[in-house]
Amino acid sequence: MSASGYISGLLRASDGPLTRQLVQEPGRFGLGMLPKRLAPDETTSVVCGFCSTGCALDVHLRDKQAINISATADYPVNLGMACPKGWEALAPLAAPDRATTPLLRGTDGRLVPCDWERAMSLFTGRLKGIIARHGGEAVAWLGTGQMPSEELAFLGALGRFGMGIRHGDGNTRQCMATAVSAYKECFGFDAPPFTYADLEESDVLVFIGSNLCIAHPILWQRVMRNPHHPDILVLDPRHTETAAAATVHYPLAPKSDLALLYGLANLLVRMGAVDRGFVSAHTSGFEEFERFVARFPPEEISGVTGLGTDAIEDLARRIACGKRVSFWWTMGVNQGHQATRTAQAIIALALMTGNIGRPGTGANSITGQCNAMGSRLFSNTTSLFGGRDFASPRNRDEVARILDIPPGLIPDSPGYAYDQIVEAIHEGKIKALWVIATNPAHSWVRSSRFAEAARKLEFLVVQDMYDSTETARFADLVLPAAGWGEKDGTFVNSERRIGLIKKVSKAPGQALSDFRIFQIVAHYWGCGRMFAEWSSPEAVFGILQKLSVGRPCDITGIDGYAMIERGRGIQWPFDAADAAQCEMENAKCEIPRTSPPHPSSFFQERRLFSDRKFFTADQRARFVFEKPTPMPELPDATYPFLLLTGRGSSAQWHTQTRTGKSDVLRKLHPSRIYAEINPDDAARLGIIPGGRIRVRSRRGELAADALLTLSVLPGQIFVPMHFQETNRLTQESFDPVSRQPAYKSCAVALSRLPARS
Repeated sequence: MSASGYISGLLRASDGPLTRQLVQEPGRFGLGMLPKRLAPDETTSVVCGFCSTGCALDVHLRDKQAINISATADYPVNLGMACPKGWEALAPLAAPDRATTPLLRGTDGRLVPCDWERAMSLFTGRLKGIIARHGGEAVAWLGTGQMPSEELAFLGALGRFGMGIRHGDGNTRQCMATAVSAYKECFGFDAPPFTYADLEESDVLVFIGSNLCIAHPILWQRVMRNPHHPDILVLDPRHTETAAAATVHYPLAPKSDLALLYGLANLLVRMGAVDRGFVSAHTSGFEEFERFVARFPPEEISGVTGLGTDAIEDLARRIACGKRVSFWWTMGVNQGHQATRTAQAIIALALMTGNIGRPGTGANSITGQCNAMGSRLFSNTTSLFGGRDFASPRNRDEVARILDIPPGLIPDSPGYAYDQIVEAIHEGKIKALWVIATNPAHSWVRSSRFAEAARKLEFLVVQDMYDSTETARFADLVLPAAGWGEKDGTFVNSERRIGLIKKVSKAPGQALSDFRIFQIVAHYWGCGRMFAEWSSPEAVFGILQKLSVGRPCDITGIDGYAMIERGRGIQWPFDAADAAQCEMENAKCEIPRTSPPHPSSFFQERRLFSDRKFFTADQRARFVFEKPTPMPELPDATYPFLLLTGRGSSAQWHTQTRTGKSDVLRKLHPSRIYAEINPDDAARLGIIPGGRIRVRSRRGELAADALLTLSVLPGQIFVPMHFQETNRLTQESFDPVSRQPAYKSCAVALSRLPARS
């Protein structure tokens, strides 16, 4: 029976409203009951729901309820390790501020409980009214890389094709849009080429804008397992934990990395380190790139970066001498005003030296959120399903045929990006916003600007695990959602590995999985028939497989969730030919079909481009480059310092909406916001260790505790991103290609505050 018919049948058969049915028959809507496949007392493996590393955790059950977690010993990602967040993954589920019933803002301004019947009637009635008056351009949604791929796909199809909402984006825009844009232009597809084994195979590892120790601690442990005694080279303005453990730290000036990378390319040409055979046979645009980087001699780059010419030449020499060089970057690159070109300069270094497609090599973007990779492929926001182009009639026809919908329902452009959605609210073009599992009132650049936008909306719906988030405080309607551990689906990690999440705990009260909420929305909207086949997460995974046919991310060789679990995750692409090869390898090892594949098998660790064929029309990788430009906001007499932001602790995650619920994790990082300041600056301003200071930008200010440290250079300060106050300061500048915000640098002033009485 179709999903819409199933729900309609339940409603018709019910002698009471939908609320009563949800309470009386919770298992039918994903409430309360655990899947039958889980016994009362057993252990099952699930992928962690925090960062993009994609570790597997063993969840231990007692009386059908998850009670404890340990790290999965044989999973090829974490190899029996877990970071503090993983060990505490169950704590957020038991938080006292869980949303347990729909909440509606009353005439007195307070959020009061209502039932699902009332919530859905209001949801559809208000949004349909706005669309009737102003068109689909007047409504938008903001999703998240925290949801499984199946839910992301459901939201993207429901919003665009079923409801006619024109604009939808996600918080993946805040972390990974740059890498997506860079890979697409250079490789022809959003295709991170690496596997985590490359961290252990390199003899030179270059980390650019990446504090791997803190942001991805399990991946840092993989680096520590490298038996080749590699050079670890860190390019970062701060002397981070990763820099402290490096062979060499190169403390370049903030946002000078693009010029430095071009200077390195120039030196590598001079040193004869270009793999001319590879470049000639498998790339395009190198001759122009070579002429371009000749404009960046070491003497000029030294003045821009603050690094000595000896240090720049040393860095180039270490790269040139490496046989297996891998380049790794994260938000220090992605969140910049010229971020896409910076990422493409990293890709250029890998291409020109032939360091791609071989073990221990690659231009490797490490993703932020647990399912940002799934969001990039299947959320139907910035690209059409499977990495297709909205502007391509052929691509639109393919999706329409696969989904059996009229082609006219598919728009010919992706609509507004995140920042454009916020601005359209300010301009009065967008009247209603649906926010799902994200907290933009905290996380969006210049957060006060989003708060102002939220107040201008006619209707704001927040669908979240918690009714206490900064964004939920502005909501007209709150829909209670289940979280990680309370629903099924798949995540895709940084190395393209598809892993399983499972329902191992009961969602509280009337909270539903986002998947079930989307089903109910489709029913109330009147488009349930369109989603007849979208009956369960695993059924949607099958639809995603159809949408992947013939694409670089083809996953048609995966035989359902059971195969993913049996294989300890599966990296895309994995088509029928890959499945056949895997079967042959396992047969040689005499491994039964029901057993995990051999750890060294084709199934486990696969990198892209080993065949030197890229996803462009001519199968050649492209060199893409552009002249560096200054930061949009430089220090001056009024605001003489540069603010840097980033991760503060491996025990914190983004806006702390979940990690803040754990008593253990809260003990592992400072409870109050702090600012790292160089001791020379502190002495000049009369700031003492632990003293209270004011940090002020052109957009706002905050008060923080002063932490005096040599980890930041004079003229710079660092404030962790996790505290709500931080984004009061950050500025609205965006990479012009990816439209990702430049969180990492802006001009600020410092001053002392009186001591607390």
